[in-house]
Amino acid sequence: MMRGRESGYRYVAPALGLLGGVALFPLLYVIYLSFHRRLLIFDISKFVGLENYRFLLQDDRFWNALQNTAYFTAVSVSAQLLLGLGIALLLNRSFQGKDWVRALILVPWVIPTVVSARMWEWIYNPEFGILNFLLGAKINWLGTPGLALHAAIFADVWKTTPFVVILLLAGLQIIPRELYQAARVDGAGSWAAFRRITLPLLMPVLLVALVFRMLDAWRVFDVIYVLTGGGPANTTETLSLYAYKMLFQTLQFGYGSALSVVTFLSAGGITVFFLKLYRQG
Repeated sequence: MMRGRESGYRYVAPALGLLGGVALFPLLYVIYLSFHRRLLIFDISKFVGLENYRFLLQDDRFWNALQNTAYFTAVSVSAQLLLGLGIALLLNRSFQGKDWVRALILVPWVIPTVVSARMWEWIYNPEFGILNFLLGAKINWLGTPGLALHAAIFADVWKTTPFVVILLLAGLQIIPRELYQAARVDGAGSWAAFRRITLPLLMPVLLVALVFRMLDAWRVFDVIYVLTGGGPANTTETLSLYAYKMLFQTLQFGYGSALSVVTFLSAGGITVFFLKLYRQG
């Protein structure tokens, strides 16, 4: 048995080594950079300890990005779960053309995010966008504080809700039909069956969808970058976008790395919280 296990480790060792090189080394290097002030132009690197993190806590722009990220995540994920559950319940029923509808539902999800965001940028265009044409208005959706973030959220919900639908539909289809038949015999209505059977048995899948979507939304970058670039006046700037700007636009590698570490740790904290919540529940 031990020889077989050792042989298995040998087989997976190359993959683990590759994973360590691709994922672990960059993470450790970013943590290393976060404790330094590095000037790439002069190739100067100075150890500053926790100074980048102290500056981060005093940086109003960081707190604004954190607030935008939290709001984007909360609203976007909530909408995706509610819409995804509703659509999954509908697709779980028998009706003519169900397979075609299921296939069409997946279209937004398979479109690359950058392409999807560019499409929504055209839709939101204040001059020739189809949304203003349908409304008969001249609204600058992506250039108005308060509207821009919600426009980005809507684009994200449209793009990623099908992923939630797939997960929840798979969860619905493994629920035994006998449970619903027994509930009908006992006189339970549709709402009672949903509350007593569907929702409890679907809860593990809902949690998986919640964790995946929260992690993805928390590190949102591409849709914001394409639609608004963080504007207007940083009202749509998220943690990932702020870290990107510090790293690659201002070349503040130390501070940008500190922002990246905080984003990574906060995402990890979200995962741990919901996993503990699931185990306790």
